[in-house]
Amino acid sequence: MSDAYIIDACRTPRGIGKVGKGSLAHLHPQHLARTVLAAIAERNDLNTADVEDVIWGTSSQRGAQGGDMGRMAALDAGYDITASGVTLDRFCGSGITTVNLAAAQVMSGMEDLVIAGGTEMMSYTAATADPKTPPMMDAGNLHLRKLHPQSQQGVCADAIATLEGIDRQAVDELALTSQQRAAKAIEEGRFDKSLVTVYNDDGSVALDHEEFPRPQTTMEGLAGLKPSFTAWTGIPVDEQGTTYGSLIQQVYPQIKEFNHIHHAGNSSGVVDGAAAILVASKNYADKNGLKPRARIVATANMGDCPTLMLNAPVPAAKKVLEKAGLTTDDIDLWEINEAFAVVAEKFIRDLKLDREKVNVNGGACALGHPIGATGSILIGTVLDELERRDLKRGLVTMCAAGGMAPAIIIERV
Repeated sequence: MSDAYIIDACRTPRGIGKVGKGSLAHLHPQHLARTVLAAIAERNDLNTADVEDVIWGTSSQRGAQGGDMGRMAALDAGYDITASGVTLDRFCGSGITTVNLAAAQVMSGMEDLVIAGGTEMMSYTAATADPKTPPMMDAGNLHLRKLHPQSQQGVCADAIATLEGIDRQAVDELALTSQQRAAKAIEEGRFDKSLVTVYNDDGSVALDHEEFPRPQTTMEGLAGLKPSFTAWTGIPVDEQGTTYGSLIQQVYPQIKEFNHIHHAGNSSGVVDGAAAILVASKNYADKNGLKPRARIVATANMGDCPTLMLNAPVPAAKKVLEKAGLTTDDIDLWEINEAFAVVAEKFIRDLKLDREKVNVNGGACALGHPIGATGSILIGTVLDELERRDLKRGLVTMCAAGGMAPAIIIERV
C-alpha cells in the first residue's frame, strides 16, 4: 500500500457571510473554489492533466452551490478537461472527508494525484434558505423522526452543556481564548503561507485578510450577550406542537430545563470560504519533483447520537488514534472545530488534553466556519503550525450534523 502525501494546502480568507456586509458575498460560489484550485496548481507547477480527481465538499448543494462544484470549478480554473471532479456532503465534516477519500484513493494505488477541498458561501445559503424548512430535519420524514429525533444544532449544543454540567463561564473563556489566539496568529502572519487572495473578475482585490475576527472581545462583552437559542427550543416543528426542545427531551427526558449558554460570541461565525489540499503518491511526487510536506497516517469516520448531534468528535479521535497505533501523548497539535464552544470544551475535558496544544491559532468562534470548507482549512492550518513549531503530528476532527465526525492524523515528512 502506497503512502499518501500532502504536497500543499491553500485557502481563501474567510469573509463575513452576509450579503451586503461580507467582501466575498457578491461572488459566485464556484469563484472561491476556482481561486484555490488555480492557486494550488500554480504554486506547484502542476500539469492539470495529471490530476485524476478533484474531490470537493459542499454542504448546501442547491442553486449556485449545486451542480458538482468540484468538476465545474476545476473547469473554471482552467484545468485540463481530463481532470474529473466530484462533490460530496457530510455536512460540517465534508472538508475532512474529501481529504480522507483522496488519501484512500492514493493509498490503494487507484490514483496518484488528487486534489481535495471544499467551499461554502454561507452568505448565499442564508439568503436562499427556505424559512419553512427546519434545519437538519426533513419535516416530511416522520419515520426517521420517530427513530432519531433531530433538533436545531444550537439547541443541541445547549442540551449537551446541560447534560455535561458545562457552564457559561467555561464556554465564554474558551471563546475569548479563541479570539486572542486568532489575533496573535494574524499579527504574526501564521496563516500567510496558505492564504490566497481572492480577486474580482476585473482584477481588483475582493479580500486578502480574515474578515470575521473580533480581537476587541472581552469577557465582559461576552457576558453581556443574550443566549441565541432560547427561543428556538420552543419553536414548533409540526402541527402537533412538537418543538425543537421536545425532540431532544424525547430521547433525554432527564433534561427538564435547558441551560442556554451559547450566543453569537461562543458559537462559530457565519462566513464564506474555500480551501484545497494537494495529495499525491510517493511515486508521483518523486517523479515530478514535488516535495511532500506531510504523510497522512490514518483516517476514520464515526457516528454517535443523532439527537445530540455534536458528540462524535471524541469517539472519532479515539478511533483514529487506535487505527494509527498512537495515544493522545503522541499528538503535538489538535484541531477540533469550534462549531459551538461546548464541542471543543467537552473534547478537551473528555480526552484530558493540554489546552496549549488545542486550536493554538484560534478556532471557528473567532475565525468562522464555512461548512464544507472548514475541515480542509483546519488540515492546512495544523500543517503550517507543525512546520512553524518544528513538531511532528497533528489530529483534526469536527462534529457534523446527523451525529457524525470524520478524523485525520497527519505527520510531517
